[in-house]
Amino acid sequence: MTTQLTNDAHRHIGVMPAYPFYGGAPVNPDMSARATLAELIADLDREGTERALVLPNYGVPDAKVSFGFNQLVLEAAAKDDRISCGLWVSPRPQDAEMTAKALELAGEPGVKALKTSFLLGGSVEDPECQAQLDNMFAVAREHDLVVHFHTSPGAASDIDKVGQLVDKYGDDAKIHLVHFGGGISGHIKLISSRFFDWIEAGKQVYTDTSWAVGFAPRWLASEIERRGIGHDRVLFASDEPWGDYAGEAARLAAATGDGELGRLMFADNFTTLYGK
Repeated sequence: MTTQLTNDAHRHIGVMPAYPFYGGAPVNPDMSARATLAELIADLDREGTERALVLPNYGVPDAKVSFGFNQLVLEAAAKDDRISCGLWVSPRPQDAEMTAKALELAGEPGVKALKTSFLLGGSVEDPECQAQLDNMFAVAREHDLVVHFHTSPGAASDIDKVGQLVDKYGDDAKIHLVHFGGGISGHIKLISSRFFDWIEAGKQVYTDTSWAVGFAPRWLASEIERRGIGHDRVLFASDEPWGDYAGEAARLAAATGDGELGRLMFADNFTTLYGK
């Protein structure tokens, strides 16, 4: 585990019901999910995490569960000044009413981001999702919020799909690509050129290395050093309870070392993006 100051740019709170994923028995794979602010703060204290962006937990195919955690993250941000929060929103047209109510909370104290995913349905290329996406980004621009999108290989969360949002909205809205493409294909596409091409084109794109396959953080750090750009666009994130804080911190620390790049990714980039 890193011994330097650490700010966590993406973690979750909220305990979801067990669900029979992939046709199996009902399970809770996010076994360290936290239901209360006290449990979350105990985790931050144990880890030595200085600041954290906390988001509603999600994953079961019932949108009401994650929308229901929006009040919990607002309470967390209000009660502890180490915590900022993001609100769960959805691109799906059937969730439009719940998304509208969530977006009404965008100006509340401590709100720094909007979080969404296509894992539970919808697609960048689905015209019925367009109104919701436009609304999300309009609110993000109005309140200077960062829009977090899950990335993972294949289907609607593939970087080839989610990357279209960077092309369309990234000129005037901040977009955080969670998990840096989410797998080998996404890592290679982003590090070989696409991530740096977006930065050079003026896109406001950010990412983190949670879930990153072993080679990716060190290759990313090497390319940042070689190209001289991107050092201000990568943040540490644990993705707890789906990720592992100690493992994520150790992998990124090994890739960046204890110099300036490590300090930026573990601490300073968070402060720049989300404030003190």
